Amino acid sequence: MRRLAWAAAVLPALALGAAACGGGGGSKAAPAPAYSSPPASSPAPASQAPGTQSSGQAGAAGAVVAANGSKLGMILTDGQGRTLYLFEKDSPTMSACDGACAAAWPPLTTTGTPHAGTGVSAADLGTITRADHSLEVTYHGHPLYYFAGDHQPGDTTGEGSTAFGAGWYVLDPAGSKIDND
Repeated sequence: MRRLAWAAAVLPALALGAAACGGGGGSKAAPAPAYSSPPASSPAPASQAPGTQSSGQAGAAGAVVAANGSKLGMILTDGQGRTLYLFEKDSPTMSACDGACAAAWPPLTTTGTPHAGTGVSAADLGTITRADHSLEVTYHGHPLYYFAGDHQPGDTTGEGSTAFGAGWYVLDPAGSKIDND
C-alpha cells in the first residue's frame, strides 16, 4: 500500500517536471533524441580503410562521408547510410550548435582524417574544432550533423526543420542544401 501511495505522489510530479522542460514552439522543432550516437560495435562498411573504427560513427577515427539515394535524391550520409545535415546558422569555421542543440542534432565527429566514400569529393572534406575540442567533419564548408529523430539509415525527418534558430537541410553530393519545402 505504501508503494502505491508513493507512486501516486511521485508520478504526477515527474510528469509536471517533464512537461515544464518542453520547448516553446515553432514548427518542426527537434524532438527528443532517439539515439545519442551510433553504436561503437557497428561493423565496418566495405569502403572503410582497414584498421580504423566503424565509419561515420560519432568519435570514430577517420569518419566516412558517402552519397546515397533517398526520396530526396542523392544525399550525404555517413558510412552506414545515416543522413547528414547542415545548419544554416554555422559558418565554415565554427559550429553554432552545442548543448541542447547538439543533443538533438549530434555532430559527426572524428579523431582522424575524414574519408570520402562513394560519390563524395575528398577535396570537399575537412574538419573544424568544436567548443568541446572535438573535431567535427565538414563538407564543402558545412559542419555535418545527424538528426536524433532519424531512426533508420536514409531517414530524412530533420529536413526543413527550423529548430535552434535556423534551417536544417540535407546536402547533395555537391555540398549544396536540398530545400524540399
